[in-house]
Amino acid sequence: MTARNTYKRPMTNWWKRLPFYTRYLWREATCFAVIAYALVLLTGLWRFTQGAEAFNAWRAALASPLSLLAHGVILAGFVFHSWTWFEVMPKTIPFVRMGGKRVADEVIVRSGVMAALAATVVVLGLAYWALK
Repeated sequence: MTARNTYKRPMTNWWKRLPFYTRYLWREATCFAVIAYALVLLTGLWRFTQGAEAFNAWRAALASPLSLLAHGVILAGFVFHSWTWFEVMPKTIPFVRMGGKRVADEVIVRSGVMAALAATVVVLGLAYWALK
């Protein structure tokens, strides 16, 4: 039996060929920010089960400069992650029509962002009111 010489497409740096691919990989990499913050919250939950002293030590660790820097990086990842998902929204939902015309993609993206911001303000307001 003879071996076939099949063409194998080179895969090195494929993501650098087009800006779309690079942006796609950056968006996918933001999943690590989501995982990191989930681990922070799970650690807090675990420390909570260990008692008040362990939980307060975890809270004190969150106030360290390194933790604040990490939270800033995680927040930036979350904002980018959220923004890219809002950009995808018009491509994934059925066409929205108002007054017989298709709603522009920019309007859909802005509406999603505004709804998310409004929900954030409501949640933060309720949290502030509950802690007061």
